[in-house]
Amino acid sequence: MIEPDRPQLSVRRQCELVGLSRATCYRQPSGETPFNLRLMRLIDEEYTRAPFYGYRKMTARLKMQGEEVNRKRVARLMRTMGLQALYPRPRTSIPHPQHKKYPYLLRGLSITRPNQVWSADITYVPMPTGFMYLVAVMDWFSRFVLAWQLSNTLDGLFCLDALQVALNQGKPDIFNTDQGAQFTANEFTGTLEAAQVQISMDGRGRAFDNIFIERLWRSVKYEDIYVKDYPTVPALEYGLSDYFQLYNYERPHQSLDYRTPAMVHFGTQGNR
Repeated sequence: MIEPDRPQLSVRRQCELVGLSRATCYRQPSGETPFNLRLMRLIDEEYTRAPFYGYRKMTARLKMQGEEVNRKRVARLMRTMGLQALYPRPRTSIPHPQHKKYPYLLRGLSITRPNQVWSADITYVPMPTGFMYLVAVMDWFSRFVLAWQLSNTLDGLFCLDALQVALNQGKPDIFNTDQGAQFTANEFTGTLEAAQVQISMDGRGRAFDNIFIERLWRSVKYEDIYVKDYPTVPALEYGLSDYFQLYNYERPHQSLDYRTPAMVHFGTQGNR
């Protein structure tokens, strides 16, 4: 039996020992009690609308909706979900102590073309019987989603998988992320350095450095995930594949003068 929270062995190694592919291990959502799952769904909806809520304001907001919760429970659930308030405060994003930190390279930078800056971020995905995590790699100029992956843990391997898929399509001058352990991991940064990509990491308190992906999460949740409430991980994966196809090739963006991300990214009418 695979145990994602077992510190002695990674999920990848446990899969190898029992003869399973790692992809198989990520087909089941992580679980919580029904009460906590309902709270996490409410927290996710509130956070998607108001990402500046910390656990205190989130607790107050849930109580306004009639939920009997305390700050300790809400803080724990938000940590499990990988959520934190988007406003300046000490120690907003803490990398692994043995991981190298990189400077922030986007201050004052004019972004004028595709593949100049890519970024990546992780979001929580609620499901009826559990939850998953979703990572996406996006081109800043075109808003084109280059790659995405699902996982039921935050071990970082799914972020590396998404990065490798994206790099198979090209490479940016700069890759920007927050200082989360998934992105400061040696495997992740080493892959970027081997591809001769400059690494940029958001500084503490830089609330909206990944604002384009924050907007992506709002779109994918309100236009797809919350509406369809996928019952299984395969259904979620299939549905997201359809959604990102629509997002990239069919959905006009006001910020792109009502063009699609593909039109801007490839400089065409949206067809590869």
